[in-house]
Amino acid sequence: MPGTLSEEEAASLLFMREEEKLAHDVYVTLYDQWGLRVFRNIAASEQKHTGAVARLLDAYGLEDPTIGNGVGEFTNPALQALYDDLVAQGSISAAEALKVGAAIEELDIADLEQRIAETDNADIQLVYSNLLAGSANHLRAFSSTSRR
Repeated sequence: MPGTLSEEEAASLLFMREEEKLAHDVYVTLYDQWGLRVFRNIAASEQKHTGAVARLLDAYGLEDPTIGNGVGEFTNPALQALYDDLVAQGSISAAEALKVGAAIEELDIADLEQRIAETDNADIQLVYSNLLAGSANHLRAFSSTSRR
């Protein structure tokens, strides 16, 4: 059984659930627009990331902020605005779409590093560390694709 959460840890989990969904949703949307395989592949990975955070929400009895939200729909207004901005930028060209992918992963990395430092719950640190490794891989994939 997991330990107790501080208010900051609970807020962090809720935010990360939606931030991982944002990455997934942007990638699905940009794949539909540009057909670049990197978006399809990484969207599938992001779906696993959102699931990992959802399992933590469930374990700690937190209400999932993504329930009932479709692709591109967010409970957090800042993430909603970010999604809208990123899709608009990524819709300009395939090159811009790849830049959006890299920017999302850079944001994820910064947020995860901060949140890992702010928790002492081992289960949260483990999930966030795994997500961090995934985001580093995704950033490399977007960077290498954009150089081709």
